Parts: sequence; structure tokens; C-alpha cells
Amino acid sequence: MNITLITRAAALIFALFTAQAYALQLSPIQVSPGVYAFIGETGMRTYENEGMNANTGFIVTKAGVVVVDSGSTYLAAKAIHAAIKKVTQQPVKYVINTGGQDHRWLGNGYFKEQGAQLIASSKAKADMQERGAGQIAGLTTELKEKIKGTQPVYPEKLVDQKETLQLGGEEIQVLFFHGGHTPGDAVVWLPKSRTLFSGDLVYVDRMLGVLPVSNSKNWLASFEAASKLKPKIVIPGHGKVCDWAKAQRESGDYLSLLRSHMRKAIDDNKDLQTAINTLDQSAFKQLENFELLSGGNASRVYLEMETE
Repeated sequence: MNITLITRAAALIFALFTAQAYALQLSPIQVSPGVYAFIGETGMRTYENEGMNANTGFIVTKAGVVVVDSGSTYLAAKAIHAAIKKVTQQPVKYVINTGGQDHRWLGNGYFKEQGAQLIASSKAKADMQERGAGQIAGLTTELKEKIKGTQPVYPEKLVDQKETLQLGGEEIQVLFFHGGHTPGDAVVWLPKSRTLFSGDLVYVDRMLGVLPVSNSKNWLASFEAASKLKPKIVIPGHGKVCDWAKAQRESGDYLSLLRSHMRKAIDDNKDLQTAINTLDQSAFKQLENFELLSGGNASRVYLEMETE
């Protein structure tokens, strides 16, 4: 074998090894009978985590699988499916997108190819259509070649308030309350095990983010509606699986603080900077991303409430 052939063979071996080493590896954890979660990183999107800095999951029934959130890209969805196949050989029948954030739905194209029906709230679809191209452009900068194959593929079955799936003897509810973090945020509720996929209505272990498209009034109203379900197990949008008490402490109480403080500041004719400076968020400083997000959260809630 000449030197050129040896060099080419070595390059091919290195390329194959590198592809395997950096391929997204997902490990589901079982949280209740037939219910599994993928717990994403609590930091920002990176090349290494392929934009999967959020939680997704799936539900196994006797008649098929329901995926909750399809992941950040076509390749991330493929990795989700590969992990599911290690648990069950049942086909994926449905994919539920809990909102219009990129890691909730940009893997839809892969699952559509597998024959799954895509479900989301009507408002989530409108949000996807408005922001999808920008989300892909943003991820392309960070993920480079790992965005390959990702196209905006929208849900076909739309939910305005409630949709109940009966699959393999399991009841799976898709509930839209008022949105919040994004306009179309919904939850997936499993009444038998009292398990809640909260989507981005609940953040734990890290500071929640109030976005330009967020609405804190609707978010808090949705949170309070979800609390009436009395969940036993919560798979939050971000952070570790928890109970509702932790969800309340780290999301509900924080939203209530922001809104109550800014309501008083506006009623007292305080300007934006004064309102931010007098807001004590120290009870939440242990949450990851606190320094990065707390100031922007306060500012956006004040500006939102000025127009209420």
C-alpha cells in the first residue's frame, strides 16, 4: 500500500471516529410507568449539546409511542428515536410539540418521515411559522453542519384547549391554557400516573427566561391552571424531574414576584430603572443563569405591564 492510500485510509478512520465521538448521545430516564424523559443541559445552546438544552421525552403504550417535543434539529430527532428504540420497538405514532421554541419542534421533519402525526396548539403553529426561519438561522451559526436536514415542518393536528389521545389503553391529554414563555405553550398530562410534561411553563434548577415573545400574565395564569391538576411528577421544560412544590418555588413564585413588584412600581409612577433597582431577586440567585437573565426578565415584565 503506497503512502497516499495509507494517508487516505487514516483520514477516513479518523473521520468515522470523530463522527461517532461527537454524535449526540441521549439516555432516557423512566419517571413513571411507560413514561421517559431526556434531561437536557441547563446552560445555553452549544455545538456539543446540539441545541438540546431542554427536556424532551416519550410515552410508551401497547399500540405505539408518543414523543413529547421533537428536539432542536433533524439529527437530534434521529438521536431521540435511536434512544427510544433501545426501550421499545413500538413505532412513533404521535409527536406533541409543547411550544414554538426551537428545541420543541425543529425535529418534526424526521418524525414526519417516520409516519408520526404532529400535534401542537394553534398558537404554537402560528409562532413556529413566524419565527421558524430565524430560529434555524440562529442555530446554523452555533451548530454548523449539525443543522443538516432541518426544515420547518409544522403540526397538522391543532389544539385550541384540549385534545385527548387514546392509545394502547393510555389516556394522554394535550392542554392549552394561555401560553406564556411562548404564545403557544401547552402541557401534556397523564391522569393515570399524574405525570405532567410542563413544557416551558416550568423551569427548575435554572432561571426561567422572559423572552420578547413571552407574556408573564398569561404565563402565570397557565402555571396556576396547571397547578389545579395536582401533578405528582413534573417533567419541566428545563431542569431535573421534580414535584409541584419545587416548580412552585422556582417558577410560580418567581413570576409572582416579578409581576407584583412591577405592578406596584408602575402604580407608584416609578421609571424602569428604578423599578429594576428596587427589585430583590436574591431568593432565586442560586438558580443557574441568574446573572445572565434576571435583569432582562425584570425589564421585559415592566414594559409588558406598562401596556396592560
